[in-house]
Formats: sequence, C-alpha cells, structure tokens
Amino acid sequence: MGDSTMVQESVNDRVLTVLVAAAKMPGVHIDRVKYLRASLQRYCDAGQVELAVVESPAAAGVPHALLDTLAGNSIRREVGKSAVLSAAAGMPGALAMPFTLPLDMTQYVGHMVRIVQKLAYLYSWPDLFESDGQDVDDATFNVLILFMGVMLGAQGATSSVGKVSSMIAEQLVKTLPRRALTKGTIYPLVKKVASLIGVKMTEGIFAKGVGKAIPVIGGLVSGGITAGTLTPMSHKLRKHLASLDLAQQTRNHDYSTNEPMQ
Repeated sequence: MGDSTMVQESVNDRVLTVLVAAAKMPGVHIDRVKYLRASLQRYCDAGQVELAVVESPAAAGVPHALLDTLAGNSIRREVGKSAVLSAAAGMPGALAMPFTLPLDMTQYVGHMVRIVQKLAYLYSWPDLFESDGQDVDDATFNVLILFMGVMLGAQGATSSVGKVSSMIAEQLVKTLPRRALTKGTIYPLVKKVASLIGVKMTEGIFAKGVGKAIPVIGGLVSGGITAGTLTPMSHKLRKHLASLDLAQQTRNHDYSTNEPMQ
C-alpha cells in the first residue's frame, strides 16, 4: 500500500509539474481585456463591450447564444493548433519519443490552459492571473486544477467550480476567492481533484505514447488523439461554466442580437 501511494504521488507531481510549466509558457496567458474586446466588438456596440470588459459579459447582457458561439470558435482554434503541434511531434516515431512526448504533453496542457481562460472570461469569471502570467500564484494554480478537473471528468471538480463561482458572484470586488482556494473550504477539494487529474493525465500520456510509435503514421494518430480528446473535454467545461451563477445573470438582460455590427 505504501509503495503504491508513493508511486501515485510521484505521478501526480510529474503531471502537476507539466501544468506549472505549461502555465508559464510564452503565449499561454490570455489578456482578459484584449480577448473580450476582440471577441465582442463585431457583435456588440461600444458601450456594451466596455461594460463587458469593466464588469463582465453577464453584466453587459451579452446573449448566451453569442457567448456559446464565441466559445465554440475559440475551442476549435485552440484544438486545431494543438493537434497540428501534436501531429508534428509524432512524425519522427518511437526513437524520438523521449524528446517529443514531454514537449507534446506540455503544449497540450498549455492549450488546455488557454481554453480554460477564454471560456472563463466569456462566462464572466475575473482575471485568473494576477500578473503577466509568468508567475502562477497558488490560487490561480488551484483554480486551473479545478477547471481541468471538470474537463477530465474528475469527481468533485464540477461542484468545486460551482462553489468558487458562487463565492465570486457574492463579492462586490470581482476577484478569485484566494483564501478559500489556498487555505479555506475549497482547498481540500483541490487536492483531491489534483490526485484524480494525475491518474487521468497519465492515461492520456500512455495513449499518446502508443500513437507516436510508428513514424509519420504516428503523427496522424497523435494529432487525432489530441483533437478527439481536447474537443469534448473543452465543451464539457463550456457547458458547465455556462450553467453557473456568474453566467446566468445574462438571462436577466435583453440587449443586442448575435448579428455582427456593421
């Protein structure tokens, strides 16, 4: 039993190390203000865009149908980029796996983190990163774990994200509930979800390793695995975030249509 626990802890540490490395990669941090402005400006008037940036898309009354469309577009773009990189990493075959597999997993998780941020901002979450994204504090790291837990179907992740959402909705200042995420009621749940992520990510690493074994063909298989797993995982998170308190406020408004502004 002790040896099994030590092995699992070692696996978890490696997986979480990949998450830390991915979150610090250049280009992984999404600027919330720039992303929301770029996403909404074709569909909403200037006042609504500004309110979405200063407050949230929910407070600005951005329609759910538009948010769902924008979320789907963002998922497709990020999954497409990750699949291309994964396919390239699989081209050399088994001999290069010691080098290509860690790089592929890091970029895969990096794109997961990008998707998490884009979906969070569309569905009215505050900035996940306090700084420029190069330094990931504990609260940000823990909320990323919970989001990824939802994507991977880790037990307890959906209810934990819901609790964090409710805490944010109740605050006058819209920020992450950092104490709850690092020392309070949410933290024990974060540790449990992190352990489950370790198991599920390890299964994914094995599948990718098998896919990369055959040169050239391995690239196609690896790219297919990336697209085939990351797409449904991302939509699972999208649906959950769209159902939470922060996003549901949108239903109280009736602003613009989802047609592009002329």
